[in-house]
Amino acid sequence: MNIDEFNALDAAAARESVAVWAGIPSWVETLVGGRPYGTVDELVARAAALATLWTRADLDSAVAQHPRIGARVTGENAEAVASRREQASMTDAAADVAARIADGNAAYEARFGRVFLIRAAGRSPEEMLAELERRLGNNDDAEAREAAGQLAEIALLRLQAAVTQG
Repeated sequence: MNIDEFNALDAAAARESVAVWAGIPSWVETLVGGRPYGTVDELVARAAALATLWTRADLDSAVAQHPRIGARVTGENAEAVASRREQASMTDAAADVAARIADGNAAYEARFGRVFLIRAAGRSPEEMLAELERRLGNNDDAEAREAAGQLAEIALLRLQAAVTQG
């Protein structure tokens, strides 16, 4: 949809669209309530600025909707379609890399209590594995900041894929 169509959506439809980018209710409500946006760049800038305010509770709530890296994503809702597109490189992952990611996911969840989140778009399975292994060494606060940053990257990429200028 283009920016004018996004601006013209009724509030419920707009909330549904924005929630796919990041399922953080206060962020969704603020972005929807801030319409109309003159340009996609204005919408992206507002979304990015608001993302810097996300709390750990916001992160945990949003991450609960994300599939594990390497998990087979089913369903046809917008979230599932976006996740499959973003994790497309995992379909070609070597068996040993996929197994190490699965083991790393389990270790990450045991350590941090949430699904490992990374912007998968544009990354190879090996790159995601290296980041997973590196981030397992983070302390809780550092990891929450990194995960929130990754969530923001995902949200902004999804926004830019969903809304065009013209």
